[in-house]
Amino acid sequence: MSAVVILGVFVADTAYRATRQPRLGETILGSGFALGPGGKGSNQSVAAARLGADVTFISKIGVDPFGDMAMRIWAEAGVKTEVERVPESYTGAASIFLEDGSGDNAIIVCPGAAATISTADIEALDGLIGAASVFVTQLEQPLPAARRALEIARQAGVTTILNPAPAAELGDEFFTLSDYFTPNETEAEDLTGIKVGTVEEARQAGEALLDKGVGNVIITLGEQGALLHTREISELCPAHSFAPVAETTGAGDAFNGAFTVALARGDRPLEAVRFGCAVAGISVTRPGTAQSMPTLKEVEEALGA
Repeated sequence: MSAVVILGVFVADTAYRATRQPRLGETILGSGFALGPGGKGSNQSVAAARLGADVTFISKIGVDPFGDMAMRIWAEAGVKTEVERVPESYTGAASIFLEDGSGDNAIIVCPGAAATISTADIEALDGLIGAASVFVTQLEQPLPAARRALEIARQAGVTTILNPAPAAELGDEFFTLSDYFTPNETEAEDLTGIKVGTVEEARQAGEALLDKGVGNVIITLGEQGALLHTREISELCPAHSFAPVAETTGAGDAFNGAFTVALARGDRPLEAVRFGCAVAGISVTRPGTAQSMPTLKEVEEALGA
């Protein structure tokens, strides 16, 4: 399998379960707490590595217990790292609210040391990025760094994937530098102004994103699946349901990691989206984010391959 390079953020996930979110000024009792590894780029790297990819993760973390956690999870998953440890800052952290019953979530992310990733940091790794088959980034690290990495990848002929999460106001170049653009329904709505609740509405948003210069659009639609929308086709890949949902946190990262792996091994885009849906479907049956990412063997067993 060809090499994958992912730029992003690691954060320690602090997850709190309760029947509902507290209102401002209110304190409620929760039903559970968990601490574990997270961050979109890190989660996607772990997902890709567990599925057999040769993946290198680019980021920054602090010199602290959360940073030690990051190094352990990457080593266990087989993720290669170009990660600077920054004594003057801290490793990122996230506060995650999980709703009992539905498993839906609301998240606050503080990137910490990863917020200092600069264009100079990226340019120092141009050889690594340019030698990849697929390059992936999100929007949790500074936008100039993400943009510069996409530019380096594009100039080298590397397939580029931008997962525009969390949603942010983007310059035109982010769209034109993206071979694949993978928002969820909320992010697609924020970026296009088109409400995305149905598949047809997702198609309209996908068309608007193509008009902005994106190569191919994949809009993830939760339990409906994922829509691949290009100038040639617009097809919904249904979600896979393997067991009752335990937690939806990390499902998008599971999808993006798996989609990346499939492209790197030579799958066609529609096949890659289907593989991403299957992996995401398995991930939501387990609690946690990085911890929920399945191995390739587990995916093959679940699919009966």
